[in-house]
Order: sequence, then structure tokens, then C-alpha cells
Amino acid sequence: MPTEPFVSAEEAASFLAIKRRYLLALARNGIAGAYALGTGTVRKVWVFRLSELAAAIAGKNSDPKMRELCDPASGSPR
Repeated sequence: MPTEPFVSAEEAASFLAIKRRYLLALARNGIAGAYALGTGTVRKVWVFRLSELAAAIAGKNSDPKMRELCDPASGSPR
């Protein structure tokens, strides 16, 4: 069985139809499917698995934390 490749933040944001900056805020807050590379503490390189992101977004109604994180009406991710 082939392994799903990782994609960049740009590709993942395009897949979800959201801004890259918002996706990175979700990643820093622990959205499933986001993986930090390297050992940097201030700036990290993130890669994503699209199937896990899609499942996290689809299942957001079952997790109160994710519901708040994934709701664009909740305001700026800053």
C-alpha cells in the first residue's frame, strides 16, 4: 500500500481553501495532519497530510477545541 506523501503549507491551504497563515495557526494549535520538521523553537517548517487535515475538519463537530479553531467566524487566528 503506497504511503500518502506530505505536502507543503501552500498546497494544504489551497486544498482547504484557506489562507496559509490561518493553516499555520491551526497547525501550531495542534490540528491533526500537521507535522513540524526540525528542532527550531521560534520558526518551524510544517508539512501536512491532506487526508488527515480533511478528517480533522470534517470531524470538528465532535471536538470542542477543534470546533473553535476551525471556525472562521471565531475571528483572527492571532
